[in-house]
Amino acid sequence: MTNESLNTLTDNELIQRYIDGEFACFDILLARYQSKVYGYIFSVVKDKDVADDIFQDTFFKVVATINTGIYKDENKFIHWVMRIAHNLIVDYFRRNNKMPMVPNRPDGDIIDTLKIHDENVEQSIMRSQTSRNIRKLVRMLPPEQRRVVILRHYGKCDFKDIAARTGVSINTALGRMRYAIINLRRLAEENNMYIEL
Repeated sequence: MTNESLNTLTDNELIQRYIDGEFACFDILLARYQSKVYGYIFSVVKDKDVADDIFQDTFFKVVATINTGIYKDENKFIHWVMRIAHNLIVDYFRRNNKMPMVPNRPDGDIIDTLKIHDENVEQSIMRSQTSRNIRKLVRMLPPEQRRVVILRHYGKCDFKDIAARTGVSINTALGRMRYAIINLRRLAEENNMYIEL
């Protein structure tokens, strides 16, 4: 099927074809929504490098969720993608102890998700234990997957940097990250560890 005819498919048809192995379908979805998603991210963070990172992370999570079979087809693909982007923006501001002025959006209850709570002792212990568990599991990954995880999550590198540092394409770096997450979930289950990815 040509790209012109793929363009006529609905989001859910494209997702299903992508799951069935037609990888060009994801490129169509990305092209369809990248300006909307990136525009929203940039309008909130107002920093190109940060917006680039959050945009990449958003679509990495989209691909990872679709590939693990968790995504539910509810004819709301773009709303789901925007929610992922928004949550990553909130995470960014929490990490940097900043509170953004988020524009009031007519298509969702985005302001409701911006409640920032002080971490209590129990949450702090759980977060610390989860971090230790993840570090143990990361050491069990194949070397190329381990390197991508370390560069991304501990080195705070974007996927363009990871690709350059490891001498592979961005798609290969994303693929290694996707397999790393799948393997981390499997290893966590096998070792009776709780982690949230």
